[in-house]
Amino acid sequence: MIVGLEGIIEYKEPSLVHLNVNSVIYEVFISLHTYSAIGSEKVRLHIHHVIREDAQQLYGFTQKSEKILFEGMLKINGIGPKAALAICSTFTPEQFAGIISSKDINALKKVPGIGPKSAGRIMVELAGFDAVLLGSGMTATTATTEASMALESLGFKKEQIAKALSASSAIDTATLVKDALKQLQKL
Repeated sequence: MIVGLEGIIEYKEPSLVHLNVNSVIYEVFISLHTYSAIGSEKVRLHIHHVIREDAQQLYGFTQKSEKILFEGMLKINGIGPKAALAICSTFTPEQFAGIISSKDINALKKVPGIGPKSAGRIMVELAGFDAVLLGSGMTATTATTEASMALESLGFKKEQIAKALSASSAIDTATLVKDALKQLQKL
């Protein structure tokens, strides 16, 4: 699994770059925010690698928070890589957090490829935990994200995880998980 690439840009357009990494050229799909952030010939990208029967695709982001947003969108039923990339191109992670916390469904419908059903599904899926993570006072820190994913993999619901993590003041992943598990035992 490819999680990051650093190399020289051979070709660049708003939706993709060709990245030369030690004489191997990769085609990497990017968001408009990443496109505008790439200025020099050499670049380092956080990569999300999609493997399918008929294709392998790389999606690259200069900011880790944008990759987290992209991967969060992919977890929602009916949202594929193209729609997730369109969301990342339209909103920064901070803007998206504001939209989710204010439940602005009309802003989501402005994204190409996102209709009323998809916008509603995004609001419902992110109404619990992810809205708290990205908006309403908390920042999308790597530790919080990692802790939430660990707790989610244990089978806890997003709403429960959000409450448990909001009760903790820890800043590292291990302590966040321990504190949240103590809170979840009480529920």
